[in-house]
Amino acid sequence: MARIKIGDVVEIITSRGLAYTQYTHSHPDYLSLMRVFATFYSTRPENFAEVVKQPLAFNCFLPLSVCVHRKIFAVVANVPISAELRDFPLFRTGFPDSVTRKIHNWTIWDGQSSTRVGALTADQRKLSLRGIWNDTLLIERLESGWRPETDTL
Repeated sequence: MARIKIGDVVEIITSRGLAYTQYTHSHPDYLSLMRVFATFYSTRPENFAEVVKQPLAFNCFLPLSVCVHRKIFAVVANVPISAELRDFPLFRTGFPDSVTRKIHNWTIWDGQSSTRVGALTADQRKLSLRGIWNDTLLIERLESGWRPETDTL
């Protein structure tokens, strides 16, 4: 079995077409950081250097090696990480209120430490949610057009 490598471009088959992500960072607790691109394709592109220049939909953590080993997703290329994606992104996280099920006190996480911010600004709402996703959740969110800023938490 081939090992996954930073820069791997991963193809995901969805009901909306082919979606692509790029593996940009490894985190000891959260596994593989995937940059998920917003563009869908009807056929596999020839130039993956162009695919990884597309706008991001969101970031997520995924057990990528398991997904690839089980042939749920396929590594289709390896492309150097662009300057825009080299830095570890910020994530937001919080605990839902037991009554309202809404998060009122948010924390921003940089991959190592967290800072409490309370309510989110409009820009902070665009930050991806911290957590490890499985393949089913990733596909579901891709197909539904989900974005962090429209999440109902």
